[in-house]
Amino acid sequence: MKKEPTDESQVFREAVRDVRPIRAPDRVAPFRRRPAPIPAKRLQDEQAVLDELAHLALDGDEVELEDDASFLRPGLPRDILRKLRRTHWVIQETLDLHGLTGDEAVAETAAFLAECRRMGRRCVRIVHGKGLRSPGREPVLKRRIRKLLTRRDEVLAFAEPRALHGGGGAVVVLLQG
Repeated sequence: MKKEPTDESQVFREAVRDVRPIRAPDRVAPFRRRPAPIPAKRLQDEQAVLDELAHLALDGDEVELEDDASFLRPGLPRDILRKLRRTHWVIQETLDLHGLTGDEAVAETAAFLAECRRMGRRCVRIVHGKGLRSPGREPVLKRRIRKLLTRRDEVLAFAEPRALHGGGGAVVVLLQG
């Protein structure tokens, strides 16, 4: 005489006791997703732009900005600088250049700005450091990055943020939309 199961899980186990998995069919899947194409020409064009920007930043004319702490495109209201200093807008992306050489920092910054523009970012921060570990304690990256930013058409303005957001070792950049 068979013992009657008492709960539902035992009833289920009893019902599927003799069940075995079905063997997989020996067929090839009829459809495979093709890999996304590599935009080789676009990548070449972007690299050419980055190389050109690197040369612009290295052109040797040591143009000094009168006010190294901020920059504003002509025709824009001055309160943009105040809002940038106070980080009125949310900082959407950050690039940290610590440990890079000047050439590497220029290339990384150019690529970062291009990517932010492509992604629709408007307010970004670039941390270049204060140059305290540089030879002669001179802020090499600070000058080169800010010089590069003034030459980029998509940069509307930049300013040194408050100490909380990097102070003299960073710059908050407002990009065109």
